[in-house]
Amino acid sequence: MKATVTIDIGTTRIKLGYFDARGNQLASEKQLTPNTTDAWGVVYDVDTLLALIVRFLKNLDEGHRRSVERVAIAGVGESGGLVGPDLQLRSPMILWHDQRGAALIERLGREDRERAYRLTGLPVNANYSLSKIAWAVEHLEHRAAGLKWLNVSEFVAAVMTGERWAELSLASRTMALDLRERVWSKSMCEMVGVDPEVLPELCSARQGRRLTADFAQRVGLPTEVTVHVVGHDHMVGAVGADLRPGEILNSTGTTEGVLLLRDAPSLDENSYKAMLANGIACDASAYTLFASIPTGGSAFATLQRMLGMSESMLETCVSALSERYLSGGINLSAIPIVVPRFRGSPPPEKSSTARGVIANLSSDVSAEDIVFGCFLGLAIQFRKVVELFRAGTSVTKVIGPASENRLWLHLKADVLGADLSVSKFPEVVSRGAQALASAERTDWAACRPTVVEADPKRHRDLEEWHQGIQPTIQSLGALTW
Repeated sequence: MKATVTIDIGTTRIKLGYFDARGNQLASEKQLTPNTTDAWGVVYDVDTLLALIVRFLKNLDEGHRRSVERVAIAGVGESGGLVGPDLQLRSPMILWHDQRGAALIERLGREDRERAYRLTGLPVNANYSLSKIAWAVEHLEHRAAGLKWLNVSEFVAAVMTGERWAELSLASRTMALDLRERVWSKSMCEMVGVDPEVLPELCSARQGRRLTADFAQRVGLPTEVTVHVVGHDHMVGAVGADLRPGEILNSTGTTEGVLLLRDAPSLDENSYKAMLANGIACDASAYTLFASIPTGGSAFATLQRMLGMSESMLETCVSALSERYLSGGINLSAIPIVVPRFRGSPPPEKSSTARGVIANLSSDVSAEDIVFGCFLGLAIQFRKVVELFRAGTSVTKVIGPASENRLWLHLKADVLGADLSVSKFPEVVSRGAQALASAERTDWAACRPTVVEADPKRHRDLEEWHQGIQPTIQSLGALTW
């Protein structure tokens, strides 16, 4: 491996790290991802974001700084902003879940939506960048030549190198890329009235650009360091997990991602109706099939607010519930139904306006019952999304914060009726970022995986409970659960 500084720009946190040439993480820092709101929605505070990165680089041990050969940047997809040739932002840097461009694609008819899926492998949705690009162009205060749309990771790379480019896996999340040809689609741009010239040169994760002399001097890095935009965070996690065909990656964070590798795009009627998202793998050697579950780890914050619990109180509650569950001390008949669509619904509905449900409450319901019901709901939601892939899989690999949550893991294994292979190394995305920037392959064993076994009796009990709540679910209307 090459000694690498890794930058992982997530929805909730930015993770910064230094990995030596043996792949050992010797320095790390986590900060809340800086964002703010404007008149339309949520945007990055890019000045604060860049300041966090510069401070981390400057504060690295001098010996570590001198050894750095690569800077590898991963992050959320679908975010971005318009950047001028002078590297100045000419629009807000918009977050992935911002819906300000929704009206520009809601008018698309069935034929356009089907054509969009055939071309890009993505279901038409305002989360993807194309609607944000159209919105940003439409709301420019001053027209200017040479503007390019950059994902937030690509923008950080541009500041470091003086060059603007788009990485393939992130480009495949824009709804503007011809998936098979791997070029920007003029047809998709025409659908929303965007000039294709606003889209930058395409590069793979392994194609790096050198730091500018000014930036290298500013942060104390060697001028020979190359900067790599390594891709969409969930896909970079697949590299860190050494995902193979026939395996499922469950990448957890603020959201949950479900990802499989494919030799070719999955553009059939089943994938289209299930609203599964195709993409290009970070090393450009394969295609990905992906589903995003909007509510994952963010359920913690929702539970804290709803139940008036501090973070430590909720962690203690979850730990105690885990012990009770594994010892057979949970009375499932007392557990409320929690459909945790707190940030919208996953495929096949994929609606940003969907809302969660808590039902079957009795007079003696406790906060602990609701917490357990929420994690059970997350596990059921995960299973329903996995079933959309219609694929026989050998292994489910779990990475991210959920790997430390025994309750969530055991519920997930028991609901699936299948074992999980769970990483105990916390920064799998960063490990994948180093591997991509080094043009090397990592090993799942390096993530120190442990097996979470499904329990046949608990699986049967959960199936019986799930069948028993169906009359209540049906009374709630069109909800499928």
